[in-house]
Amino acid sequence: MGQTLPKPALRPFLPEDVPLLAAIFTASIEELTGEDYSEVQQQAWMELAEGEEFGKRLAADLTLIATIEGSPVGFASLRGNDHIRMLYVHPAVSGHGIASMLVDALEKLAGGRGAQSLTVDASDTAEGFFAKRGYTAQQRNSITVNDEWLANTTMKKTLGAAR
Repeated sequence: MGQTLPKPALRPFLPEDVPLLAAIFTASIEELTGEDYSEVQQQAWMELAEGEEFGKRLAADLTLIATIEGSPVGFASLRGNDHIRMLYVHPAVSGHGIASMLVDALEKLAGGRGAQSLTVDASDTAEGFFAKRGYTAQQRNSITVNDEWLANTTMKKTLGAAR
């Protein structure tokens, strides 16, 4: 716990990142969401990283990669100008500011693109993280992922104060 990580960096997504980002995605779900989702729900969610569709979603959005010493440790994607579509951090670096660094960057990019606010459909696991950053709950959602129901919360943050 008390160990200091080398300084993280950000870079854009590259197509060759897909396998490593899929591994981060599944590890994050498997190891960090167990208190909020059942094993069956986690399995259905992790299956989203299988096949070509995962890479297509990453490529369709503005996806940033957080790295430590050149190795990806997390990623986040901005859909359009105003929606955080994905935010996943490897469990080994969870709690070390990687997610905050990624969201800070997406908030700046969204503001620079003219967005007045930013939304996210936060998992129950991530809801507290976003609330601490000034996002407020707008509505609860039940979504179907590979025939399993999962709950999340649409949250919103006004960006005007930061500009």
